[in-house]
Amino acid sequence: MGTSRWDPEDWDVYADRAKATASVDLFRGRSIHEDLDPKNIVVRESCDSTANPLSTPIIVAIDETGSMGMLAETLIRNGLGVLIEEIYARKPVTDPHVMCMAFGDAWADQAPLQATQFESDIRLADQLSKFYIEGGGGGNNFESYNLPWYFAATRTKCDAFLKRNKKGYLFTVGDEPPAPKLQANHVQKIFGNGLQRDISSRDLLTMASKTWNVFHIMIEEGNYYRTAPDKTRRAWRDLLGEGAITLDDHTKLAELIVSILEVQEGSDLATVAASWTGSTAVTIRESLSGGSSKPKKFFGKKGLLKL
Repeated sequence: MGTSRWDPEDWDVYADRAKATASVDLFRGRSIHEDLDPKNIVVRESCDSTANPLSTPIIVAIDETGSMGMLAETLIRNGLGVLIEEIYARKPVTDPHVMCMAFGDAWADQAPLQATQFESDIRLADQLSKFYIEGGGGGNNFESYNLPWYFAATRTKCDAFLKRNKKGYLFTVGDEPPAPKLQANHVQKIFGNGLQRDISSRDLLTMASKTWNVFHIMIEEGNYYRTAPDKTRRAWRDLLGEGAITLDDHTKLAELIVSILEVQEGSDLATVAASWTGSTAVTIRESLSGGSSKPKKFFGKKGLLKL
């Protein structure tokens, strides 16, 4: 998929309509939609085309449990337009193909993973509106952030990697620590087939990282993060190092993702932060510097950069 280009006018029409839509009506799903159900997905493709000759696959996977349901609303109302239009304007990567996922808790939820196609135009917003925002989760003090990793590792085919040996970008977003492992019985339930035995999240991350640059964004406004910030940060940074990033304002999610792309592709952190205005610049600087004015390491195009 992703054979056409983003049209800002199409988004403006869509966004005006979304403004007049009540939150409860933004998402049509009352159960998982067949088009988004992993059981019905053999592969999601990000292919080069005449319109997008150098495609870059980007996955944004959001936690839709409990207090994190706000993330989906932010994306569908405003974030998606900011994300794609700023990528086109700033050009950290070429020809973005964006897939959105919604995930929950494989132990407790009826629909713990949903996935759109890779798209480069307004059709992505329509697919987002099919999400079932279950708002569930369990009492196990983590969510199934590893489901998007498994999907990316086993259910995607991307020309960026196959033709140019260039990894895609995978962002998970939420407020809880990662699950310690992905259970084989959960894969059977959600995907219909797959693992013969359980796999640790660390091993699954290694598998996904062969073809994806993996990041996690911790939402500080979330109920769990506010209760156990140190525990959450430690768990994520143990897995991802500086690829685990905090965000104190979920409405700036799109701007943070674009900024990560810019820094990852070689831009200076201070310059990237200063390119935004007002409170957004402060938020981006805080997120990418870990809340510190001291130099820190961050993933750059040629490995770890010191900023």
